[in-house]
Amino acid sequence: MTRPSTHIWRLLTWGRTLARHGALRGIERDPNTPPPVKRIARLARLGTFPPAEPDYAGAFRAIGPAAIKLGQTLATRPDLVGEDAARNLLSLQDSLPPVPYAAIRQEIERSFERPVEQLFTSVDPVPVGAASIAQVHRAVTTDGRDVAIKVVRPGIREKFAHDIATYEWAAAHVEAMGGEAARLRPALTIANFKRWTNSELDLRREAASASELADHMRGVDGYCIPGIDWDRTNGRVLTIEWIDGIKISDRDALVAAGHDLPDLARRLVLAFLTQAISAGFFHADMHQGNLFVKADGTIVAIDFGIMGRIDRRARQWLAEILYGLTVGDYRRVAEIHFEAQYVPSYHSVDEFATALRAVGEPMRGKPVSELSVGQMLDGLFAITRDFDMQTQPHLLLLQKTMVMVEGIATSLDPSINMWDVSAPFVRSWIRDELGPEAALADRLRTDFDTLLRLPELVRRIEDAYPPKGAAPEPPPLPAIELVWERRRREGSACLGYAVAALAGGAVVYGGIWAGWLG
Repeated sequence: MTRPSTHIWRLLTWGRTLARHGALRGIERDPNTPPPVKRIARLARLGTFPPAEPDYAGAFRAIGPAAIKLGQTLATRPDLVGEDAARNLLSLQDSLPPVPYAAIRQEIERSFERPVEQLFTSVDPVPVGAASIAQVHRAVTTDGRDVAIKVVRPGIREKFAHDIATYEWAAAHVEAMGGEAARLRPALTIANFKRWTNSELDLRREAASASELADHMRGVDGYCIPGIDWDRTNGRVLTIEWIDGIKISDRDALVAAGHDLPDLARRLVLAFLTQAISAGFFHADMHQGNLFVKADGTIVAIDFGIMGRIDRRARQWLAEILYGLTVGDYRRVAEIHFEAQYVPSYHSVDEFATALRAVGEPMRGKPVSELSVGQMLDGLFAITRDFDMQTQPHLLLLQKTMVMVEGIATSLDPSINMWDVSAPFVRSWIRDELGPEAALADRLRTDFDTLLRLPELVRRIEDAYPPKGAAPEPPPLPAIELVWERRRREGSACLGYAVAALAGGAVVYGGIWAGWLG
């Protein structure tokens, strides 16, 4: 277990880096920041010469790979980091200098326990991409197929584990301060970040995600997923079909190749809706570098390290919310928020509906070039504080991906109206999934499943009341101990240690959630 002093040292080091980039200035102005945190933020930037405009993206790049990933996650949380910081963090590219091929070759051979020549006839030593977790090389297999090899950077798993442990420790202390920090649930945010990152670090999971998404999208024309070479894939190496195509970000090349850009934009939006609403499993890293267009116009997605999953009930709520905002039924959208328990029941449904109207009404009937889904999300975040809405972690990736898809669609077709494209799809899905026939079929399926579970229920009841002498239930896993709890428990801890702990928690308050109001 990492000592508190180690966490504090890391946090102070990161805090100084943030201060040099001006990324701590915003929390001093935020009225929700606890006074002790404001004082520590001022202390952290003493002796630094921050720029006039905070550079949050530059700060996270300077801190390291885990911070880059965290910064990309926080880019979708203007409620947490502030609108200015969120916009700046959207520019944070996951790109690092490549690892020498000799180290990559060694990693491949170690993971497969065989020479590279037994797997590939050739591997290009110059990578086609190098990110914080892995880098990619083009290769040809021994049976003559063109593939891309994705290899985890040597030592990166250990580095991420150390940094995430400090994020967890700091988030627990920040949340314990109460108030706005507790409402934003930073500990749960870090828990989700840890889960997403651990999935990215296991390339077998990425391969499985690509395979599952391919199954869901098999019937969707004009969208495909590259095939996985399972014989050349393990936890540290992923081998996938090589794709020849134009990056969807290269607008001029797409035009020169004769592609219909408005049609590409529309198909991309519908592909995302199919994944998120119909399948409940979606590609959550849908930025411009991970999408290509083949010669026949097919959109190809790559890099499946970050995937989102939404259960059926949440998808129903999501579809109704999107459709309600589309047609202006703000009362129904408000009711859904209360049914889902996103908004506490002591608030007024009618008042919340009015607040939603203020967000949704300016958007209706206008192209993205004038008003956007991203702006709508900013507006929704702005009213969450007034209605005591807690963060919904299962929707974080969805919000992030919606913003990404909107940005790409707008770059392809500036006049696209996301609502006009989305409404027919959402309306059809609601009719099929929530109409009378669907409700009856769902009820029959639920009742039948309940009958099948009765024997297991009886066994669980028996297990809950075991005969005397049975082994006791194991104790719960220990939670993270706060340093001020340790001080009270030990009684002999010095005051300086407590001050240092507070400094560590304060630095991460301004480091991980830098600049709530920018």
